[in-house]
Amino acid sequence: MITFDDFKKVEIKVGKILSAEKIEGSDKLLKLSVELGEESPRTIVSGIAGYFPEPESIVGKKCAFATNIEPRTIFGIPSNGMILAARGIKNNLSLLSVDDFISAGEIVG
Repeated sequence: MITFDDFKKVEIKVGKILSAEKIEGSDKLLKLSVELGEESPRTIVSGIAGYFPEPESIVGKKCAFATNIEPRTIFGIPSNGMILAARGIKNNLSLLSVDDFISAGEIVG
């Protein structure tokens, strides 16, 4: 268990997926460009490619992203955040999304 104070440290924001593309040499990873209400979009690498064989199907979606986690280099690409999703009992995946009237950059919580 983590404390409530620890949980409060996690910054979760709404982000709009501007582009999504497969990463050459990986069956699992997608490279996302995400608008988070900042000066420029962020690149986020996510292991969701197996659930979205057509990456363009998620472009335009507004989803929840953890935005203050330490950057990591994944498959040679700097990643600056994490998309949030839920896995179903049949091992399917649902991105945590918001209604369209919520702007990119809004804080979730």
